[in-house]
Amino acid sequence: MSTVERVATRARWSAVSGAPSVRRAKREASQASPRSANTSGSGKSTLMNILGCLDRPTAGTYSLAGVDVGNRTNDGRAIVRNRLIGFIFQGFNLLSRTTALENVELPLSYRGVPAKERRRRSELALASVGLAGRMDHTPNQLSGGQQQRVAIARALVTDPPLLLADEPTGNLDTRTSLEVLSLLQKLNRERGITIVLVTHEPDIAACASRIITFRDGRMASDERQNTPIDAAHELAALPPMEVYTEAAAEAETPALRRLRLLGGPV
Repeated sequence: MSTVERVATRARWSAVSGAPSVRRAKREASQASPRSANTSGSGKSTLMNILGCLDRPTAGTYSLAGVDVGNRTNDGRAIVRNRLIGFIFQGFNLLSRTTALENVELPLSYRGVPAKERRRRSELALASVGLAGRMDHTPNQLSGGQQQRVAIARALVTDPPLLLADEPTGNLDTRTSLEVLSLLQKLNRERGITIVLVTHEPDIAACASRIITFRDGRMASDERQNTPIDAAHELAALPPMEVYTEAAAEAETPALRRLRLLGGPV
């Protein structure tokens, strides 16, 4: 169980987050996988920084897994981040010259986990997000959705009770966004991981069983949904992707091929 009670920050955090300070923000994180739905400048970035132990509140308390972490030293909060929190970012934040497996191993390297155990746990994490066959690929050999799955595997490899996802679908198309959301819902449902996801998009927030809205540095609403959107169901309802096969290429006339390559109607 994690709780945030009467948390406040002074304006000094505004320059970092580009948002007004969060004042008296109350939240109790359960297995409900809350999403934070906001516009820019609402204070959600400040809250996420506090939840992720990147910043310390100037007032109030933040308890994670029964431990008051808000007043810990920088080193103490770094330990908490490494052991209890997984981070997923909009920009993936993968090392470009390392493989998917090596990217996932990084948090374990910081813990000093032996190489053999690092590899075993990282392989399991990648397999759990459907990338067992892409472990030796570098980021530029992966699609955007696959890169985000690597980032999710990296966040999961330390087995954290809390995942913080900062607009994880912001760079993805509709189909890939639903794939990522379906995976996050499955992790919440089957593994009991608390997920706090920040988004500007109401349709993304609708996939959560709890939606917390921030406005002008304050929590404007806290709503629970009995029937959140099932991302897997929405994904299955999408029209099938058009697959361009070698046989289709052979049957294509030169004129049609030029139009297709130029993005025109074929």
